[in-house]
Amino acid sequence: MSARKIVKSIQDIMRKDAGVDGDAQRLSQLCWMFFLKIIDDQDQQLSAAHADYRSPIPKRLQWTAWAKSSDGISGTELLEFINNDLFPTLKEIRPSGKWANRKRVVRAVC
Repeated sequence: MSARKIVKSIQDIMRKDAGVDGDAQRLSQLCWMFFLKIIDDQDQQLSAAHADYRSPIPKRLQWTAWAKSSDGISGTELLEFINNDLFPTLKEIRPSGKWANRKRVVRAVC
């Protein structure tokens, strides 16, 4: 399936969400979801290549912990998780150590 079809499919699903107003908001949400998914994929590659690698994102907030499963959280529970836990925690990540630049990127995007 092409990237265009995947994005359109995601947008169609998001249009059904009463809590999202307009394509601009949907696009913003889609961007941070892609970002978190890409970071998660990169984390897996980096941990395989570097024994000392640790994701800048706490385990419970990593994409695979809350979004990967088809029976994951949704609706009000998902909104509360994102607004009250995910973003506030990621915005407070302290850039330090060998992978500080990666932490800075996560903090800046979220």
